[in-house]
Amino acid sequence: MERVNSSLCLENLRMMHENERLRRKALQLDQENKALLAELKRKQQQQASASKLQQGAPSSSSAASAAATLANHKAAGKAAHHVNK
Repeated sequence: MERVNSSLCLENLRMMHENERLRRKALQLDQENKALLAELKRKQQQQASASKLQQGAPSSSSAASAAATLANHKAAGKAAHHVNK
């Protein structure tokens, strides 16, 4: 009976060590998972903001057109100012 008890105690001890090893591994994997999830969310937010900036910014041709229109309005305003004097 004592021999069976000793054998069961050793098996129990091995199981406890294995459980502890698995618990540490699970904790490590959980931390890695959380870090990867945070990185993924950060990248998605960066892509979303970059996409919003690209959608809100005028294209280069329309930007050039807007700049030319603004320059024409300024020139017309100066000409009108000289005529009114």
